[in-house]
Amino acid sequence: MSTKKIAAVTGSRRGIGYAIAQELAQSGYTVILSDVIDKEDAAPLLKEFSEEGFPIDYIKCDISKDSDRRAFMDAIISKYGRLDVLVNNAGVAPRSRLDVLETTEESFNFVMDINLKGTFFMCQSASNAMIKAKGIAEDYHPRIVNIASMSAYTSSVNRGEYCISKAGIAMVTKLFADRLAEFGIPVFEVRPGIIMTDMTATVTEKYQKLIDNGITPIKRFGQPKDVANCVMAAVSGRLDFATGQVLNADGGFHIRRL
Repeated sequence: MSTKKIAAVTGSRRGIGYAIAQELAQSGYTVILSDVIDKEDAAPLLKEFSEEGFPIDYIKCDISKDSDRRAFMDAIISKYGRLDVLVNNAGVAPRSRLDVLETTEESFNFVMDINLKGTFFMCQSASNAMIKAKGIAEDYHPRIVNIASMSAYTSSVNRGEYCISKAGIAMVTKLFADRLAEFGIPVFEVRPGIIMTDMTATVTEKYQKLIDNGITPIKRFGQPKDVANCVMAAVSGRLDFATGQVLNADGGFHIRRL
């Protein structure tokens, strides 16, 4: 069993997941990076972390696949004997933005399988592993953080499947926070707002105008580090009694204003 705390971040090749992995590594965790690319293809990513002196690992995982999820968790427990933090960050947007009157079943299933089904069963898998490992060390206080979105409660009629998937993650967080409370395992949800990532790159001009016109009280694009900071607050131990809490990394978008 590892005496060092272990954190796993899905979808950590770039953007928000990459920033979260960096913050966890800087805080002393051994970080397991994960994405859908092979480990050989992730070599440049691993090199970046290694050059900074961070202990890291990489496990390929398509969270929409049961076999990948099982292999992912089995590999972590087999090698390290513990998982202190799971950050469910992996997610996708629809390949094409379509009005809800035109959304295809193929697009719906694609988004839902990764964003919602994948997150649910990653929570389930991690929960069972964490429950089994309770008591292995005095410093073992596992936590789960789900990355959702302001789209959990904000309508975007040209990407309805994405909104539904993120609304579902909000309930996944509640369910596991409720179920795991008896085991002392807090579960949190972080809701990014308008964040500068590859996902928003194609609509940067649109969002910049909205920000300039005051759609968020804080008039700037969010950065991946803003989301990572909320994750670090969630895993700090200072919010454990607030299990199930939502942290809005959105520049104040969630504030209803007149």
